[in-house]
Amino acid sequence: MRTEDFDYHLPEELIAQKPVEPRDSSRLLVLDRRTGETEDTVFREIVWYLEPTDLMVINDTRVRPARLLGRKRGTKGAAEILLLNPKGGDYWEALVRPGKRLKPGAVVEFGPEGELAAEIVDYTPSRGRIIKFHYQGDFDALLHSLGEVPLPPYIHEQLSDAERYQTVYSKEEGSAAAPTAGLHFTPGLLEEIKAKGVQFASVTLHVGLGTFRPVEVEEIEEHRMHSEYYQVSLESAELINRAKAEGRRVIAVGTTSTRVLETIGSEDGQVQAGSGWTDIFIYPGYRFKVVDALITNFHLPKSTLLMLVSAFAGREKILAAYREAVQKKFRFFSFGDAMFIK
Repeated sequence: MRTEDFDYHLPEELIAQKPVEPRDSSRLLVLDRRTGETEDTVFREIVWYLEPTDLMVINDTRVRPARLLGRKRGTKGAAEILLLNPKGGDYWEALVRPGKRLKPGAVVEFGPEGELAAEIVDYTPSRGRIIKFHYQGDFDALLHSLGEVPLPPYIHEQLSDAERYQTVYSKEEGSAAAPTAGLHFTPGLLEEIKAKGVQFASVTLHVGLGTFRPVEVEEIEEHRMHSEYYQVSLESAELINRAKAEGRRVIAVGTTSTRVLETIGSEDGQVQAGSGWTDIFIYPGYRFKVVDALITNFHLPKSTLLMLVSAFAGREKILAAYREAVQKKFRFFSFGDAMFIK
């Protein structure tokens, strides 16, 4: 299957630069994946599309303040480090700018007095860097004091409230990007959904920056996914298994929750608690084992996320829904509007 098959035209003005207020006032396109029929509504109305027997699975990850702006020791030249994954101790995998000037041995300092310093130790296979932090005191406190929440590369406006790039149920810090399908929920809407009888189970998947990377190979089968860390509690696994055993609908909130559920799911739809790394790549032809319905945003052309939703609902139905969304001027990507694929 060709990567070009997952391209579509998107006017730049439809790329959302700011979130709407309140969160649940974003628009919602409901897609019936069996018939291809759509309905246009607002996100807070999603409660009317839910059944009291549903189980909704959310990703409770929280975006860490992973963007550090500093200066190169010696030259005082501006430098930026974007943390990706902890490697143990004070070592991290990271992206750096300017890459040509930050070679092994270079040191970048952060804070007025250089309270935090990052030494470039080595290259990674993807031309990122392995860095080692040097500091006095508590690293997490320094990171929260000096770091910023990184926004996706297609968002060019500053965010006045960093919490708007966190879900209201975020808890486990570790992501470089938000699980954006969950950004539409408010505490009040969650309570309304629960009052209808819908149950919730949480999983954790720490989202990496690879989520924004387009597929660059011609044939999608040749693409290699980035790995992301996941964790599923025994309580959540039991809730999911009970729902599947009783024939109730499991609704994944976002592609991140979907990737966790399909990673840990067996052929009969049962899941096991645990943790690990997943590089699952879901594209058309994949048979879903756990997920019955999906809440998601509108994704980048040629992206693995667009391929995932195409696997779930069918490529033609998804592209038709995207054409409708463009025509009706829905807002796209992280701060954009949502779809409910049932």
